[in-house]
Amino acid sequence: MSRLGDTIDRLAAVIESRRGADPTQSWSARLIAEPTLAAKKLAEEAMEAALAAVQGQNDALAAESADLIYHWLALLAAAGVSLDEVAAKLEARESRSGIEEKAGRQ
Repeated sequence: MSRLGDTIDRLAAVIESRRGADPTQSWSARLIAEPTLAAKKLAEEAMEAALAAVQGQNDALAAESADLIYHWLALLAAAGVSLDEVAAKLEARESRSGIEEKAGRQ
């Protein structure tokens, strides 16, 4: 597995370990307890990453991408969606072109 994959697995485990913790003491616990907040933060970080990319700010893009991945993992935890479920969706798309796959969703 890639370095990123290992890091994501560890981060997802840390986020999950915060389930049920005091939301005033843990940002992850708060995001899990408030899925709407987690979704809002995910959207905010996605916009910031996109802006950094179009502005050619690679260091900012890397930093915002880290924030984006963290908030994506927190939203998945809040929704009760596992990384294995996401992986299954990706694996199901592997044998199809992106254009073909997207057309199949309509």
